[in-house]
This record gives sequence, structure tokens and C-alpha cells, in this order.
Amino acid sequence: MNIIAIALKEMKSDLRDKRALIFMILFPLALVLILGTALSQAFNNDMTIDDSYVLYKMDTSNEESAAFKQFAANAEKSGIHFKALKKDQDGKKEVKEQRYTAYVEVKDQGIHLYGNEENSIEFNMVQGMLSTFVDKYNVAMEVAKVNPQQVDNLLRASKHDYIQETSLHSQKQPNSIDYYAISMTTMIVLYGSISASYLIRGERMRNTANRLVAAPIKTAEIFVGKILGTVLVHAICVLVVIMSTKYFFDANWGDHLLLVLLMLVSQILFAISFGLGVSYLTKTEAASRAIIMVVIQVSCIVGGTYFQNGSGEGFVNVSPLTWMNNGLIKLIYTNDIGASLSVIGLNVGFSILFLGIAIVLLRKREGL
Repeated sequence: MNIIAIALKEMKSDLRDKRALIFMILFPLALVLILGTALSQAFNNDMTIDDSYVLYKMDTSNEESAAFKQFAANAEKSGIHFKALKKDQDGKKEVKEQRYTAYVEVKDQGIHLYGNEENSIEFNMVQGMLSTFVDKYNVAMEVAKVNPQQVDNLLRASKHDYIQETSLHSQKQPNSIDYYAISMTTMIVLYGSISASYLIRGERMRNTANRLVAAPIKTAEIFVGKILGTVLVHAICVLVVIMSTKYFFDANWGDHLLLVLLMLVSQILFAISFGLGVSYLTKTEAASRAIIMVVIQVSCIVGGTYFQNGSGEGFVNVSPLTWMNNGLIKLIYTNDIGASLSVIGLNVGFSILFLGIAIVLLRKREGL
């Protein structure tokens, strides 16, 4: 009962601190809105390419000429328009001056393609399409040696588009709002380690530590009660942030919301344990705050808080925000429950480590 009473007292005290509540709730929401809107293009994987125009010159037999013209007609469907070279035009010059994407010379000896490096994407598309045509034409010529009647059917067999747009799991990729809803939430949880550093030190600063020790309450009950109350307050703030981003910003939190909350609660426990551990390892308030702030800022930079950090592999995995952000994204977008359990295990493991440090140092002190 003493633990519950202390936890309730801690919750009431924290909930009265309006500045802290505003920071825990409104600050991440504001950052989600600002960064999610300003950096939306950085998460846009869609790319559109304007129609391209290609000059061509025919200097070949009627058979190959007919095949190329059929290919050019099919290429129109993909936005590649072939225009015959006029007598007064210099194909290479037209391409050099960027009036056309490429210039093609069709001869009996083969096809010669000229392009401009300034239009590398469009030129590569044209090059790929021509490679497909040449391969198909060579096959047709080999068939002609055996069965000439089938050549025309073979050349007409594929009237499909030469370019097909394909999206790889685009529906399972976070947009800017989705991403920053996750990263800002995990960031603000880690900031909770600052308030946790005052959890016991604050009692000593207010000269209330001796009263607590003199009361008929065990030190362990005080310790557990204060941690429990702080965890619950932070969990409420995180829940408000999640619900706000989900229903007001339409952020995607996936189909495993309870498991998402469990991951974040484990991170809250880690943040509080880290703050407590550092407060006992340092002698002054300024030193503990400085250490915690450095850890938080470095974690934010390498952990993908302000920008995507790619795969998250390598040394950046030591950041608690790296494994949290990656774990949440895997759970939400790939239903990887194993990744979420690993993250919970990491958070709980480090929590036990820092709490163990705090408990050992607490026993060496007189009072709290």
C-alpha cells in the first residue's frame, strides 16, 4: 500500500507541473507537424518523368525499317516519341543542344545511339528500350532462317508497353508524418531521463529526503513507488501523443497498438532508470544534466530522430533511439513481432543495469 500511495503522490505532483506536461505532449506534436510537413518530399518515393523525344534516321532495308517503325509506335505508349530526322537537321547537334533526348541511326550494320549525359535518366530508358528491340529483332532474324513465315508474327507478338512502372511495397513505407510521429515520440520519452535524474535528488534539494527516511516506510518502497508513479505519468503522456497523431495527423501506428505501447513503456522504464543511474553516479545536478543531454542529443542524431538513418546498421545501433525507431517501424510496417520483443528485452536489460547501479550506490548513502 505504501508503494501505491507514493506512486499516486508522485503522479499528482507531476501532473501539476503544467510546463513539463506541455513539453511532453505539445512539443512532440508541434515537431511532428512542422517536420512532417516541411520534409514531406524527402519521404516521397514517387518519381515522374516527362515525355521524351528521340530523333531517328533510317538507312536500312525495308524489313528492318518496318520492324523499327512498329517498335517506335509501341514506344509511344511509354512516353518515348520517335521523330524522323529532317534533311536540314543535324541529329547529334540537336541532342547536344538538349532539344532531343537521343539520336538513333538505324543501319544494316546495326543501330547507333547518341545521347546527352544531362538527360541521363531519359537516355537510359531509351537505351534499355532499344536493347530490348535489338534482342527481339535478332531472335526474329534467326527464326527467319528456319521459318520465314513466322517472322511477322514474332515481331507483332508483343504490343505491350516497353516500360512498366513498378512499386516495391510502397503502401508499407512510412510517409513523413508517420515517420516523425514515431521518432518524436521515442525522442520525448528519452527526454524523460532528465526529470528522472531529479526523482531522488529533488527530495534532497527540497530537504524532504530526511522526512521520508524517518517515516515508517522502507527505502525500497520509496524507490519503487516514485519510479512507478513517474512511469505511469510518462505512459499517459505518450498515449496522448499517439492518439493525437493517429486521429488528428492520420499517422499510421499499425495493427499492434498494445505491443507498440508495451515497447514505449519499456523505453520509459529505460529512460527513468538511466536518469536515476546517472544522478547517483554524479555529484552535482549540473553534471548529471550535462551527461544526460549529451547522450540524448547524440542518440537523436545517430538514431534517426531528425532524418532517416538508412538500415540502422553499424555503430549507430548503440543508440537507444536506433533500436526503438527501427523496432517500431518493423512492427508497424512488416508485422515483425520478434523485432519488438528484442527491443523490449534491450530496454528492460539496460533498465536493470542502471537501476542496479542506483540501488548499489543508494545503499552506500545515508538516507536517500
